[in-house]
Amino acid sequence: MLPIIQVKNISKQYHVGGSSTVAPTLREALLAAFKFPFNGRNGKQANAPDLFWAVKDMSFEVNPGEIVGIIGRNGAGKSTLLKIISRITKPTTGEVNIYGRVGSLLEIGTGFHPDLSGRENIFLNGAIIGMRREEMRRKFDDIVAFAEVERFLDTPVKYYSSGMYMRLAFAVAAHFEPEVLILDEVLAVGDAVFQKKCLEKMKEVGREGRTIFFVSHDLSSVQRFCTRALLIESGQLLQDGAVGEVTDRYLQLISEKYEVAG
Repeated sequence: MLPIIQVKNISKQYHVGGSSTVAPTLREALLAAFKFPFNGRNGKQANAPDLFWAVKDMSFEVNPGEIVGIIGRNGAGKSTLLKIISRITKPTTGEVNIYGRVGSLLEIGTGFHPDLSGRENIFLNGAIIGMRREEMRRKFDDIVAFAEVERFLDTPVKYYSSGMYMRLAFAVAAHFEPEVLILDEVLAVGDAVFQKKCLEKMKEVGREGRTIFFVSHDLSSVQRFCTRALLIESGQLLQDGAVGEVTDRYLQLISEKYEVAG
């Protein structure tokens, strides 16, 4: 079986207080402008930046139909890895080959235009991932029904609550039938009913043979849902294997960190 994703020796380097070693995405450039408005102006230069590797020399392959849990502590590099796979940001070195369409739900605000309505954002997201308009129309009613935002469909999404926003974003990502679905802490926002609904939809997507990346701090969800797990620590792939073995290693790592701290 040929892999659907090949991650080859990728690294992502940032300059803390400076710019990345590769051209930033528009989103990264705007964030940098807000954070460091005086860099390079009127002779005022920032201090020499420290190098920081968010991801370091990471390689793995994923086959079609695998449901891969990604676990690790905050700041370990999980979200950076997913942004690289989603092509939101570029790796400093290495490459990612993906043989299929990717749908991603990483953080609230990613992929939606705040001034556009829910209806407009559905069609915008479909266009971004290369769907034909007829295909978008066919999926439209299912997306709206799943998200339960009918009353606010023509309201700009900047006025949505975080729960409404996440419901719509998840519905779009899951119903546009990408070959690869990437989800980062999708269960962190929303009530128990929404969380159960999401898990059931993800199971359905998995049964259809599509590939899922699932990041969560809820290890019980990872153990129930995933067929494989990756443990990320300090930007590196520490372990790749059976879910039970990887989660046990993670818990051991956490225990060791607490003992050292104590």
